[in-house]
Amino acid sequence: MKHPEYWDQAIRELARRDRVLKRLTTRYPGMGLRSRGDAFHTLARSIVGQQISVKAADRVWQRFAAALPKVAPEPVAAADEALLRSCGLSRQKAAYLQDLATGFVEGRLRPRSWRTHDDAALMAELTRIKGIGRWTAEMFLIFHLMRPDVLPLDDLGLRRAVSLHYNGGTPLSKAEVRDIAEPWAPWRSVATWYLWRSLDPVPVEY
Repeated sequence: MKHPEYWDQAIRELARRDRVLKRLTTRYPGMGLRSRGDAFHTLARSIVGQQISVKAADRVWQRFAAALPKVAPEPVAAADEALLRSCGLSRQKAAYLQDLATGFVEGRLRPRSWRTHDDAALMAELTRIKGIGRWTAEMFLIFHLMRPDVLPLDDLGLRRAVSLHYNGGTPLSKAEVRDIAEPWAPWRSVATWYLWRSLDPVPVEY
């Protein structure tokens, strides 16, 4: 898995514009955003991670992956709900995962076509899928399609990191974070990735 082609350019431009990002981009050399190249995997892992901490999500995901022969649409669609619940998934998340898997199996969801959509059109299409809200769709744009300019304002980790580095740890509103992030465009995904690293040096890959 390679970094996106734009990564080095984004780092240079962000470092010139923002002293916090200049420090963070030099703190984690050789690291960067990577895609697994598996649309179902990314969406499923994002659903598992909804509204829980990164560490909790990782524990649930590891149990989920171990309980199945493979993390793929067919095994997930065919899995017993009790098996999924035993991994630590809520009833709602288990239902979301099976609905997603069924959509892939039946061909209702066609991820190859999504690459031709711009960010706004793809966000609209993804959020029509049961269980996928704005945050999950943004994780897909960042981690699967590696779109360069996504700012996930609903992400608590991002907001915590911005508050820490730009406001002495005092919480900031979404509007305030958006204003701080304005100079990062068109590389807000890259800035977000480094701000996540400032809280957890181990990269999360969806």
